[in-house]
Amino acid sequence: MPELHSPSPSNPPATRLPQPSNPPTTRLPWPSLLALSTAGFVTIMTEALPAGVLPAMSADLGVSQSGAGQSVTLYAAGSIAAAIPLTAVTAGWPRKRLLLLSVGGFAAANAVTAVSTNYPLTMAARFAAGLVAGLLWALLAGYARSIVAPEQRGRAMAVAMGGSTVALSVGVPAGTLVAALVGWRTTFGLMSAVAVALAVWMLVALPAVPGRPGHARTPVRQVLRTPGVAAVLTVTVAFVLAHNLLYTYVAALLAPLGLGGRTDTVLLVLGLSSLVSILGTGALIDRHLRTLTIAACALLSAAALSVAAALLTGTSWPVYGSAAVWGLAFGGAATLLQTAVADAAGPAGDIAQSLLVTCWNLGIAGAALAGGLLLDHGGPSTLPWSALALLATALTVTVAAHRHGFPRPTGRPTGHPRSPVPHSR
Repeated sequence: MPELHSPSPSNPPATRLPQPSNPPTTRLPWPSLLALSTAGFVTIMTEALPAGVLPAMSADLGVSQSGAGQSVTLYAAGSIAAAIPLTAVTAGWPRKRLLLLSVGGFAAANAVTAVSTNYPLTMAARFAAGLVAGLLWALLAGYARSIVAPEQRGRAMAVAMGGSTVALSVGVPAGTLVAALVGWRTTFGLMSAVAVALAVWMLVALPAVPGRPGHARTPVRQVLRTPGVAAVLTVTVAFVLAHNLLYTYVAALLAPLGLGGRTDTVLLVLGLSSLVSILGTGALIDRHLRTLTIAACALLSAAALSVAAALLTGTSWPVYGSAAVWGLAFGGAATLLQTAVADAAGPAGDIAQSLLVTCWNLGIAGAALAGGLLLDHGGPSTLPWSALALLATALTVTVAAHRHGFPRPTGRPTGHPRSPVPHSR
């Protein structure tokens, strides 16, 4: 069980994490975890699919491609706006019911996007999808951890978070291809149908997990003061900013190297490497979370440095190796950071996850803005050096947070208590 802190005026007695109606067993509940993973897949597909269909989408809606691109911006804005307040308001709701409502929200938002010919209505549907995404991401990690034994929590989260990596590496390119064959509206309609099928799957496969009673809920301010939480959130912002400075503007980075037409190949290498990273993270996270996080920061730094060197020398061949290293760094990052913040926050894990979701989306939005300014005023070579500065911050904080946040190994798997656990009565 995650570390819980002794009672104090600012840290009242802790309670146990919500438990499922059927106690966890020593075997991973694969149907349940794969259902959660599919929810992550649907979330990322809904978020990223417009990027692959912008020309057709903008033509149908009668707006510019930049106007249609705001469908991604509004989705992120919805996630930022919703993650913390909705998670706090619904803390006492049964987790299964809340998860089903979130998936139903995706079904409705994608259905509206598929049939709408009105630009404001389409944007409203995208914002609504972002709202439920912010809530769903905060739910997934806690749900996965609550339905397995303590020593399996890292592996369970790796499975539950794996769907998002599959969506980025395989799903979005496949969705773009399907959209080219049958139209972007049909593709969004198919995503709505997948969400409906997923809701039925969850209804059957997921055990019931209760919400937290009112007296056990922890205010956001107090969660932020919990040792380790601020460190994990700082690493999250720095790491996601660095990744997205490179990822959002990868085409601009490749163009000076004569690889402008190979962006899809580079991203495929990155995606496949990310899948390898997810598998490795799942196998090692329960005992080596700190080491894996340090390795992720170091590997992404190496990839950024390699890209910077390629831009300086005009040599293109190292880029594919850089993409492979980049994927190894990024594929398991979400699982590592969500596990770290859940361990640090203990029973207030849902609130901590909502803070992490907010920081993650702020990193995405901030990278898009900062990267555009860097590109306009300094050129592509400024992007990897800026990413390196951010990664130095992430690595420094990770190494320094050796007591809380990213603690040194104690010989016990992640998720085991490191001190006696007080219980409220």
